Amino acid sequence: MDSRYIERDISWLAFNHRVLQEAADSTVPLFERIKFLAIYSSNLGEFFAVRIAQQRNLLRIGKKTKKELDLHPRTVLKTILGIVNDQQEEFSEIFEKQIIPELARNKIFMRRRLDLNEEQKKFVENYFREHMLPYVQPVLLVKNKIRPFLTNASLYLSVMLRTKGKDRAPVQYAIVKIPSEHLPRFIELPSAKKGHFDLIMIDDIVRHSIAWLFPGYDVLDTFSIKLTRDAELYIDDEFSGDLLEKIKVSLQRRNVGPASRLVYDREMPKELLKYLQTVLELENYDLLPEGRYHNNFDFFKFPTFELNHLSLKPLEPLSYLPLEESTDIFSTIQQKDHLIHLPYHSYESVIKLFQTAAHDPNVTHIKIIQYRVGSTSRIMQALMEAVEKGKRVSAFIEVKARFDEEANISWGQKLEEAGVKVHYSFPGLKVHSKAAIIRRIENGKPKLYTYLSTGNFHEVTAKIYSDMGLFTSNPEITGEIARIFSILETRKLPEKEFEHLLVGQFNLRSELVNLIRKEVENVKNGKKGRIILKLNNLQDTAMIDELYAASQRGVEIKLIVRGICCLIPGEKGLSENISAIGIVDRFLEHARIFLFHNDGDEKILLSSADWMTRNLSYRIETAFPLYDKDIKEFVKDLIDAQLNDNVKARIIDKQGRNKYVVRENGIPVQSQLETYYYLKRQQDQHRKELKQNQEQILD
Repeated sequence: MDSRYIERDISWLAFNHRVLQEAADSTVPLFERIKFLAIYSSNLGEFFAVRIAQQRNLLRIGKKTKKELDLHPRTVLKTILGIVNDQQEEFSEIFEKQIIPELARNKIFMRRRLDLNEEQKKFVENYFREHMLPYVQPVLLVKNKIRPFLTNASLYLSVMLRTKGKDRAPVQYAIVKIPSEHLPRFIELPSAKKGHFDLIMIDDIVRHSIAWLFPGYDVLDTFSIKLTRDAELYIDDEFSGDLLEKIKVSLQRRNVGPASRLVYDREMPKELLKYLQTVLELENYDLLPEGRYHNNFDFFKFPTFELNHLSLKPLEPLSYLPLEESTDIFSTIQQKDHLIHLPYHSYESVIKLFQTAAHDPNVTHIKIIQYRVGSTSRIMQALMEAVEKGKRVSAFIEVKARFDEEANISWGQKLEEAGVKVHYSFPGLKVHSKAAIIRRIENGKPKLYTYLSTGNFHEVTAKIYSDMGLFTSNPEITGEIARIFSILETRKLPEKEFEHLLVGQFNLRSELVNLIRKEVENVKNGKKGRIILKLNNLQDTAMIDELYAASQRGVEIKLIVRGICCLIPGEKGLSENISAIGIVDRFLEHARIFLFHNDGDEKILLSSADWMTRNLSYRIETAFPLYDKDIKEFVKDLIDAQLNDNVKARIIDKQGRNKYVVRENGIPVQSQLETYYYLKRQQDQHRKELKQNQEQILD
């Protein structure tokens, strides 16, 4: 890899370490720390299923192709596995030496099988017989004869056995499935003391009872393992044939793909690990040591026993009153643009827009792009109701949204059955825009309304993802959004260029480059040059080079990057004028905001697109400008709060150290809390104004 960039997967691991830091932070409530352990583990599982699978595939390519790579894949993989191993040790340290003692201080006790009293032993044995016996699957291993198939991401115990009464008999091995997909991972035990809560993990119930599964053997020891399989959908010849059918077939193969890692208890004896490696046909780089327990994303379901003081105080979503209390939502949008900021604002404004459109006799058409959507959705329900009301409804469904392919195909079938015109993905192209458009007849003429967002039409993630959504009837924007839908439905190139929107595959990359270079030109002419970018990921090297060049010419650049950041900030002679932070807090930062000083006439765009090569060059993405002055000031205030965060902000650097931003004046600024109470003051002010207006009307 060129020394001017951080390798993308190594940068991603630095991001996931920021998540792990939240689990280690004693100022974070206990149950939230446990949740961050789950998030870290879930992130890492997906990383191995997709990214490490790709790194492993690179090892198998020819020598000629490898020479064309910036860095040898074996070197990258070795570095990655070293970082992950260090993080796994830190994970175990946090759980064993911080979380478990803190649970005990709050009278929640994690019990292992040797900790059980007689009553608890009896409970565990009964639980095993009554609930677990149908699911455990013991298999005695015989090298070169039995090669068991391990289910993707399922938990197993590897067992060391010896024939009873034969102390000199050779050690034999077996595996037993832990049925955590059928039963709760955490089981509450009877407790001897009132107000105490005793828990045991289902893994340890199997450990306690495992001797029953192997009569005639002595169980010498057990060690947990888990196999992760390659979850990428490798679709041969994606550019011809029925893409939808090919994805359906590929989904069936996902859980039987090749192994991408074997996670094992680091206390496992070397001879057992070597045996498993042989039986499961694994390479050394497929092996990843962890602690005693795996699938730690199950911590999402850790019981809380209604001990609410151990969780964060909920921030109830705020009503966006101008739309939620409007008696005519279309008239309200026509008067001025409106912007909501999720999850601080409620999602009800968006739902109301679709529900109103479905039943409004003046609405003739509704169109939407679906990338990810919840298993239940009032928006999808509104679309189906709109068809019943005689409206023409169409949905573009991206069936290549990773890990949501099956759900999207299912929704496509439901919508089609309800009469919605469904358009599916292009071969070789992913559509990532988040947009909807509504056509309404007003005064005998058609009028367009649109909702554009940085996030998906997903009513669950709208409660935890930080996104922004714009409601507008501005014809300059709605007209161009209509052209995007025309492209998706007809698969024909537009006759006119986009002038207001920045659209992937067309002008997104080139216009962003122009905006950067304009800042450079302004500095050259003695004016101020400033760029602020808020992104999930910054990876595209050509765009990074543009930022480096701008920095070297005196443009001030501030980055807020949640995940991957391949740019090296603050490097002498390269990026002295670039600073970068990453924020991890209770909500997942998901909005993309591009702010260019533009000689004082600031240009602010919100977008679905990160600055990754795939987003800028190979997807249909949308960046949309903010023209309303009040909304622009509003977004600038929110960005300022994040730039001043000194509680949850970490400094991004080449070494991936994730140092916290220093509090220079001693005053803590936690941007997510600042944002919530900023918006609450706005809500209270608007409610006050509404009340005053009502009183004036009554007078």
